[in-house]
Amino acid sequence: MNRGPWHVAVLMGGWSAERPVSLSSGEGVATALESRGHKVTRIDMDRDVAARLSETKADIVFNALHGVPGEDGTVQGMMDLMGLTYTHSGLATSVIAIDKQLTKQALVPHGIPMPGGQIVTSESLCAADPLPRPYVLKPVNEGSSVGVAIVTAGGNYGDPIGRDSVGPWQDFPELLAEPYIRGRELTTAVLGNEALLVTELRPKSGFYDFDAKYTEGMTEHVCPADIPPEITEACKAIALRAHQLLGCKGASRSDFRWDDEQGIEGLFLLEVNTQPGMTPLSLVPEQAAKLGIDYAELVERIVEDALSSAGGPKHG
Repeated sequence: MNRGPWHVAVLMGGWSAERPVSLSSGEGVATALESRGHKVTRIDMDRDVAARLSETKADIVFNALHGVPGEDGTVQGMMDLMGLTYTHSGLATSVIAIDKQLTKQALVPHGIPMPGGQIVTSESLCAADPLPRPYVLKPVNEGSSVGVAIVTAGGNYGDPIGRDSVGPWQDFPELLAEPYIRGRELTTAVLGNEALLVTELRPKSGFYDFDAKYTEGMTEHVCPADIPPEITEACKAIALRAHQLLGCKGASRSDFRWDDEQGIEGLFLLEVNTQPGMTPLSLVPEQAAKLGIDYAELVERIVEDALSSAGGPKHG
């Protein structure tokens, strides 16, 4: 694939809970592309986004949105209708991957280890626990650990959970309840058709929530992770297999919990992120850098992957 120069529309921002992260990702991508001689049009998504994309007439759209509606298939469907070429995964993959329950239905029958769980109404949590404590509650279709709560036997939420306790049950009508898996937080990036490395995430306090992900100094990244070789290889194999089964394009990131007292049997895939962050603290750029792929090269590879899949640029 000829490396341009291209005209790239970088789509970022939006109105999800992950807007600040998306703006940071988008600006990083735009600056990197400009540093390599490409023309960039920055688009902070609003309700007129279709008209703005059409007017831009870019060769490709770099989708730097995170969360709904940029990561759930909505924007992908719009760009498909417009005949635009864009980075990362398409409509069907995005619909499935952002929904944690649909992801399980797609992957578990193929032997991918994922924790059990069930969808519960937030109202029901005030009457009784859906699972034995400790357990995890999370929105079905949010990313970046938005709205995750760990309900423990001696926690502050009450028993049963109090209506006035602050938690995701106040913001979402339905939640996914999963057994809590003790142990370590691992993540593996996939770029194109290659699993990169395994990073262990060690939050300085609490767990790897939204603040820990995006606040400098709150989480230690150990990359490559100091784990047994068989766990490293399993993470990479599962991440690549999940990427392929879901039909992911460009870059994806698979997040794991590993109970190190259980060996390989304690490794579980939690979710697959089809549009992983590209901020200075993000994990995909960090893993790529460890393998000698600098940030600008990474961005160009993601663009190249999309252009190759589409058979070349398309203009809106």
